[in-house]
Order: sequence, then C-alpha cells, then structure tokens
Amino acid sequence: MGCLSWKYQVLCLLSFLFHSTPSSFSSSLSSISPCSALLHFNHSLTLDLSASPSYYASRIQMCDNSYPKTASWKEDEDCCTWDGVVCDQTTRHVIGLDLSCSWLSGPIHSNSTLFFLPHLRTLNLAGNCFNVSLISSEFGNFKALTHLNLSYSCFIGKIPYEISHLSSLVSLDLSLNYGLLIETPVWKRVIHNLTQLRELLLDETNMSSIRPNSLMNLSSSFTTLSLNDCYLQGKLQNYILYLSGVQTLDLSYNHFSGLMPLSLLNLPNLSTLILDNNQLVSPLPNYVSGLLNLNVLSLRSNFLNGTLPSWLFNLPSLVRLNLYDNQFIGEIGEFKPNSLEYLDLSYNKLHGSIPRSLLNLPNLSTLTLDNNQLVGPLPNHISGLLNLNVLSLSSNFLNGTLPSWLFNLPSLVRLILYGNQFIGEIGEFKSNSLEYLDLGYNKLQGSIPRSISRFDSLIDLSLSSNNLSIMLESEMFSKLKNLNYLDFSNNLVSINNNVTYTLPKLEWLNLSSTNISEFPIFLKTATNLLYLDLSKNIINGQFPRWLGDVGKDSLYFLDLHDNLLQGPFPTLNFLSLEYLFVSNNKLTGEIPSLICNASSLYVLDLSHNNLSGMLPKCLVHSNFLSMLNLRMNSLHGTIPTTFSKRNNFRNINLNGNQLEGPLPESLANCRKLEVLDLGSNKINGTFPYWLEGLLYLRVLVIRSNKFQGRIGNPKTKSPFPNLRILDISNNEFNGPLPRKYFKYLKAMTNVEEGKVVLKYMGDGYYQDSINVMMKGLYIELVRIQTIFTTIDFSNNSFRGEMPKIIGRLKSLKGLNFSHNNLTGYIPSSFGNLSNLEWLDLSFNKLIGEIPRQLADIPWLAVLNLSHNQLTGHIPSGKQFNTFDNDSYIENLDYVDFHCQEHVTALRQRNHHH
Repeated sequence: MGCLSWKYQVLCLLSFLFHSTPSSFSSSLSSISPCSALLHFNHSLTLDLSASPSYYASRIQMCDNSYPKTASWKEDEDCCTWDGVVCDQTTRHVIGLDLSCSWLSGPIHSNSTLFFLPHLRTLNLAGNCFNVSLISSEFGNFKALTHLNLSYSCFIGKIPYEISHLSSLVSLDLSLNYGLLIETPVWKRVIHNLTQLRELLLDETNMSSIRPNSLMNLSSSFTTLSLNDCYLQGKLQNYILYLSGVQTLDLSYNHFSGLMPLSLLNLPNLSTLILDNNQLVSPLPNYVSGLLNLNVLSLRSNFLNGTLPSWLFNLPSLVRLNLYDNQFIGEIGEFKPNSLEYLDLSYNKLHGSIPRSLLNLPNLSTLTLDNNQLVGPLPNHISGLLNLNVLSLSSNFLNGTLPSWLFNLPSLVRLILYGNQFIGEIGEFKSNSLEYLDLGYNKLQGSIPRSISRFDSLIDLSLSSNNLSIMLESEMFSKLKNLNYLDFSNNLVSINNNVTYTLPKLEWLNLSSTNISEFPIFLKTATNLLYLDLSKNIINGQFPRWLGDVGKDSLYFLDLHDNLLQGPFPTLNFLSLEYLFVSNNKLTGEIPSLICNASSLYVLDLSHNNLSGMLPKCLVHSNFLSMLNLRMNSLHGTIPTTFSKRNNFRNINLNGNQLEGPLPESLANCRKLEVLDLGSNKINGTFPYWLEGLLYLRVLVIRSNKFQGRIGNPKTKSPFPNLRILDISNNEFNGPLPRKYFKYLKAMTNVEEGKVVLKYMGDGYYQDSINVMMKGLYIELVRIQTIFTTIDFSNNSFRGEMPKIIGRLKSLKGLNFSHNNLTGYIPSSFGNLSNLEWLDLSFNKLIGEIPRQLADIPWLAVLNLSHNQLTGHIPSGKQFNTFDNDSYIENLDYVDFHCQEHVTALRQRNHHH
C-alpha cells in the first residue's frame, strides 16, 4: 500500500530508516519523494536564532538578514514552492536547496533524508549550526552537485575523502568552520579529481600538513582561491601560484615566509589579492605588467620594505590599498586613479609630506596614515574628499594650524589626529556627522568649539594633552546622549556644578591633570560608567556620599591618586571594581573590610596616606588580588598569617608602616609573587628562607626591620632563581655572608637581558615601584627596569671575608656591604662586575690593597672604601680618576691623597709639554 499523504510518507520513511539495511537504504532513494525527504530533514533539526549570528568571531559579517526559511514550509503545498527550494521545471526534481542563515540547529547524520535528493546541483547550508558535528561522507554522493556551501556551520573534524567524488563541482566553500582539518591525501584527490572546480574557499581550515608547492597543481582556470588562516607555512616560490585565470586570491593569516612572489603581481585577471599577516620579506618590484583589473591589494602586517614603487599609484581600477604594518620607507607618491576608496599606509616608516593629490581623490572614504614620520602642515585648500568618512593621521610629526576644510567635510565620521604638533585653535565644524574625534597630544589652545554640542551621534571625544581651556557645562554636553568616551586629561578644565545634566551612555571618563577642585556633579547620573580617572588634581575635602553609587554595578577602574582628599576611607559598594588607586592623599582611619566585597579587585593602591589600624585579613584571603600597595601609612599589628594557596599576588608593598611580629610563612603560598617590599617596619624573626622557592620573585626588600641571626645555607637546590633586587640592610643579621645564596642567584649572573628593549616591571595599568639606596642616596624608583640589579646588606653585623663568587654576579648595578664587621681582602673578582655603577664597602675592617681590577669596571660612578684598614697605592686611570678623597678616607698607610693628586697633575702637565 503506498503512502497517500506527505505526513503518512514521513511516518513510512521513519519506519523504513529504523529497520532498513545499508543496501536497502541506498536503493530506496528513488522510492522516497523529495518533498517527504525535505520535510523529514526539517523535522530532524530545531530552529534557534543563535545558530545564525550576524557576525563570525565579531569581525566577519555573515547572517545580517537571517530568518527561518523552513518555518514557512507546509505539508499540503508543493515543496517546489517552498522558500529555499528550487525544482527542475520539467522533471520536478529538487535541484537547488538554499537554507543559508535559516537558524537550523542540530547534527546532520549519515542517514539524514537530506541525502535522499540525488538530483541536487546546488546546496547552500551556510550560516547555521549543525552541533559541532562531522561532515558526513554521504555528501560525496551528490554526483550532480556543482555548488556546495557548508561554510560557517559548526562542522568539525576531518573533511571526508568522499568530497573528492564530486567531479562536477564548480564551487566549494567549507570556510569558517573553526576545527575542520584537511589531510594531504584528501587535498591531493580534491585537486586531482575536481577538474571543473573554479572556486575553492577553505578559510580557517587546518591545512598544516599541506606543502605550498602543492598549490602549483591547481587548475589555471581557477577564479577564486581563499585559504585564509589555514596554518599554511613555507616559502611561496614564483612558479607555485601562476593561476592565469584567478580573480580573487586570499592567502592571509598564514605563516608564509621569504620573498614576495613576483608572479602574483603579473596575473592578468587578478581583481583581489590579500596576503595579510604573513612573514613575507622584500621590497615590491619596480615594475609590473598586469594588475589592470586590480581592485583590492592588501599586504598588511608583513615585513615588506623598500620604497613604494610608482606603479602602485597608477593602478587604474584600484579601490582598496592596505599596506598597514610593514617597513616601507621613503615618500608617498602622487596618486592618479580616481577610483581609490580606501587607503591604509599606517605603521610604516614613511616620511615627507602628504601629497596634495591624495587629498583630492573624489571617491576616497578612508585615509589612514598613522604611525609614520610624516611632516609639514596640511594644505590650506583641497578639492576632493567629499565622501571621506575616516581621516586618521595620528602619531606623525605634522604641524601648523588645522586648515578650515578639515571642519567642512560633509561625510566625516572619524577624525583622528592625536600625537602630532598641531597648533592654534580648533575650528567650528559644519557637519554633525562626527562620531569619533581625537585631537589629543598636540599643542592646540583656546576653547573647544561650540559646534561639538550639536554632535548627537558623537561616541568618542578625546582632546587630551593640549593647552585647551574647557568648561564642563550643561549647554555644551547636554545633547551628547551617545557619548561613550570622554578624555580631557592634561588640559585646564573648569566645572559648573550649579546645573546638572546627564550623559546616559558615558562609560569612560578621564579628567586627570586638569586642575579641577571638586567632583563633577554629573557623575551622580553616570550609572553605566566603567572607567573613571580624576587623578593628579586638587580635589579636596571628603568623598561625597553619592560617589559610591557612580557606576555601582559596572565601574571597574577608579583612579583618584595625587589629590587632597581627607577624612576616612569611604564606603564604596563597587562590586565590579578591579583597579583602585587612591594613593598620595590625606586619608585617615582604618581600611574598611567592605573593600573586599569587590571580589574581582586586582590592584589596590592606598599608599602615601595616613591610614591606621590593622591590615584587613580579607585582603590576604583574596584569590584575585594581584597588586597590594599600602606603603607609607601608619598601619600596625601583625601581617595576617593566612595567605590562600590559590592567591594571585604579584606585588605586595607594605613599606613604611608600623607592622610588627614575625613574617607569616604562608607568604610561600604566593607562587606568582614578583615584588615583596616590607621595608621600614618592626617585623622580627630570622631570614625568611622559605621564600627562596618563589620562582618569579624579582624584588625582596626587608630593610630597616628587626630581623636577626645568621643566614644559613639554602633549603632548596635553586634558591631565588629570578631575584634581581635583594635589600636586607639595617637589620640585626650576623655571621658570615651567605656564600651559597650568592652562588645560586641566577638572574644576577645573566647580562643578556640588558641587550633587549628596555622594559619595566608591572603590567597593565600598574607599574611597580620601590625605594632603594642608590649611589649613596635613598630614592624612590617609580618604575623598576627589569635589568636593574642590586644587593644591599649594609648596616648589619656580618663578619668574615667577602666571597669571591660574588664576582660572578655580572648584572649587578649596585653592591653595598657597608657598616658591617667584614674582614680580609677585597676580592679581585669584583673587577668582573662589568655593569657595576656603585660599590660601597665602607665602615668595615678590610685590609690589603685596592685591587687594580676595579679600575676596569667601565660604569663605576660611586666608590666608597672609607673607614677600613686598607693600605698601598690607589689604582689610577679610567673611573678612578673621577673619585675624590672621600672614597678612601680613614684607612691605614695610604699614599697621601693630596700628594697623589699633585703627582697626577704634574704628569699631565709634563705630557702636554
């Protein structure tokens, strides 16, 4: 009995699928109607809007107009009328199925009725999500298929070998399925069998096993080849990619290296060439013979160098040119084609002025020349740029005043000129189209233009670091309802708090160094604020009560350091707070334990205040806090003993308080700790050897406390492997110097780091700082160079000889053993300390002569050997000629210092004669 209705056909089909054998399954294709097959395929999936998002990875627009096509399918209608279905007008076979961006969710199994459509010629399932499932081998049975698109559809795993059976295929798109893999045998069969293939798109497919030379086997009839982000690597030889028919070629975001293949720049039909984010090295050729049809040339983020060749400015069809982030030098040539719409030459080393022809291109919509070495003023007059949306010229050396045409561009949306040397005033804008305006870090003066108050689309406004006088008032800002980012830092700002207004979308506000004396009252309504910086001002008095409600559920960054704030630390209910800086104020009272309600607090800096009371235990219980800086307050009591094993501390600075008692051994749980500064307290106990296992510790300062006793041998095989600053001065340590600790200070023997780019300790918004004795002065290092290395054991009771092994610590900048009871000779090995800048061995009982090897230390600027029992002659020459008598006073039986100076002067005078 036949199936009389489609609903009954579906029931029959379900029963058949559950009871059939594979042979009967394949032979049944002709007996199942295509409408029934489609209907069951639809019922095997669910509809989910999130399966067809508008953007892939937040950058590639995919399903901008998605809708559930199958939702309109009705059983009692001919399936040839269904949305997305195409039938042959004669045979009524289903020959086309386009269900792209149709919200489909669920796996496509091998027994899916989708494969009961043997006459399909085109199949498009892009922009759905098939449950992170494998591509079924059954796709290889669509013998008539010419176009297959499975892109952006949550497929993973290996591309099946059976895909190579689709011998009629003209277009294959499997791109943007992050997790797909094509192996070499499958790749070879695809190239060999699919002889009709003209379009191949495999973006973000893992092709790491495929060698570049296999690309030479592609048909010369190819029109589109897109292998973006496919883990391809190796060199692109000239002969590999001569595809005479190719129009679009995208090999970006791979690991291709070596010279740029010149063959690619001579392809006669090429319209789009994209080689972004590879490792290509070489200049562009001086001459090319093709590229008459080239619309898009994008070579961003490579290592291309040399000057820009003249042909680059004469391509007749060029619409988009992107050479961002390379190493091009020289000047920008004169552009001739009027077709250019997009130009990005930023992050190169281009110099000279901006060519006038570039500013007269009628179709240009984006011009980006950031981070070059361009000079000169902008021209006073131009005739083009009527369609310009984006003008970004930041971080150059442009100067002069801002020309009037800059404020008359009718379509301008983004104007970025920060980091130049522009002077004069900001003109009045004619258009209201601006959304992003950044004129920071120039030398502009005057007030901000009144026309800004009309920019109801303005999102980002930055005028930082100029000489502007800015009034924060209702008339100027009340209409800026879309303003998200506001930076007026390093200008002179006045606040009118008599009239309130709201900036409902404001998330980022920087008024640092603006000389304001009170909190802006419009902050009361800034409920969405994420970032607030009011540091380096003269805000005085106590915190207003309403401050705790500013961005109550959103604020993650609050910086109030270097003001004149007084009174107790406020009760802040910022549950989302991650960074809090209130240092260098006049706060008093205790640190409230409520501060720990901000469970995501990452940096807490309350240093240089007058805070008292005990250190809240909840702070050391935190598993998130990384930087704790409470130095220079009046905290007392003991350090809590319960540092969590899962803590995240990187920097703990409690210097300059009145903390007492022993150092808690639970500090050894701080496995990520890099800086520990407990100087100038009343902490007692023996040397904290249990800190030596902290692999990342770079700075250990326990100076000016009450530590005592001998420093024994290390307890681990590699103690303090990364320590660079060790200051245990002004304590009560005694016994011999700890030779074995000096032996294992690996970071202090390493001088390689001094050859790299200068770096500072800290991360993100926070820079580490400490106080150290340097060249005889006790100073604050507001930033710590990663190569800064010093040892200070002064003002203790160490005795015995100085270990020779100290001469291996070649990265040392400073060494201070003064004010101890050291005896014996100065080791000649100290002459190996080639980076040493200061050496203080004064006030000991050292004997013998000053080793002549010390004269070979090239950077030694401060030397103090006074108050010892040294004898003999003072070495002469090099740095020793710069030291005065104070370096040697109060020693035994030295040649008279003044006599030595006189002899030296006579020698110099005789030499001149």
